[in-house]
Amino acid sequence: MAEKVILPSLRESYEQLKEEQPRLRIRNAADQLGVSELELLELQLGDGVVRLKGDSKDMLRDMHQLGYVMALTRNDHAVHERKGVYHNISFMANGKMGVAVNPDIDLRFFMSQWRHAYAVRMEAGRRTLYSFQFFNKAGKAIHKIYLTPKSDPKAYDDLLHKYRAKNQEKTTRITKTETKKNAAAPDSEIDVAAFQQDWRELQDTHDFFGMLKKHGVTRTQAMRLAPENYTRQLSNDAIVRMLELAAEHQTPIMVFVGNEGCIQIHSGPVRNIVPMEGWINVMDPAFNLHLKLDGISEIWETRKPTKDGIVTGIEVFDQEGELIVYCFGKRKPGIPELKEWRELVTQLS
Repeated sequence: MAEKVILPSLRESYEQLKEEQPRLRIRNAADQLGVSELELLELQLGDGVVRLKGDSKDMLRDMHQLGYVMALTRNDHAVHERKGVYHNISFMANGKMGVAVNPDIDLRFFMSQWRHAYAVRMEAGRRTLYSFQFFNKAGKAIHKIYLTPKSDPKAYDDLLHKYRAKNQEKTTRITKTETKKNAAAPDSEIDVAAFQQDWRELQDTHDFFGMLKKHGVTRTQAMRLAPENYTRQLSNDAIVRMLELAAEHQTPIMVFVGNEGCIQIHSGPVRNIVPMEGWINVMDPAFNLHLKLDGISEIWETRKPTKDGIVTGIEVFDQEGELIVYCFGKRKPGIPELKEWRELVTQLS
């Protein structure tokens, strides 16, 4: 009779992995173990991790009480970290969408993705990090908010007490299957002439996604089918060159990183550009960007008409055709694009 094989528990596997790779981040550990980040986080319930209960919209409205914090939003290939205060948060479309509009904390929320929330205390070397973390139904992190030395620790304790769930047992249901993207329609099924005409007649960059949806076109497909001179494919190191030039000339830019539930934006200059082991990093006091270079599959320059003139962008895609990061010159509605930004982009041959 064959001897029964006893597999290690997830907790045992995670502890062993941490011993072997003590600097491994929880998201990467989850990938290696084939589970969600939330499943690993819940192993620590009662030991630095507290499940929260309540409406995430209410939690976000309360985050201003923390004072000066660090907001973190990421996807598979980029991490965006911005420091500031959570002011001016509002929601629309029956609460399905929201915004935080500030010079520092500038966010777009897609609330149908926000399912689970936790308060997390974590030891990091000699420091103790305190955060609020939000996850989707598949246990994937949507957004995280970390205290800084300038934050109010009492406000953190008050919010933890306010939203603490009665049930602190490991009962969160994780939906493993995430929504799959619709397959791209063949180019032959697209009315390219009509699509190109709508592109030429754009009045606002915010209308671009609606235009793609109207014509059943994916974003990378749109790059190929765009009207002549409205897109240009760049080399995969163009994003590095762009950041270096922006830092060299102190050209203020906008840097967007997002996932299914949140988009985070930096507006302003970048200064300290640091390449490191396959990553390009912005390491400024109030803004950090970490971009994994081998995740880049395509980079495109885009030109979109608006009421204020052409807006030039740099869009970076992974192998799945998903946006990793996209950038513009710093601007606001009613103000034409910066001449310095447009000149910078022309150098990205």
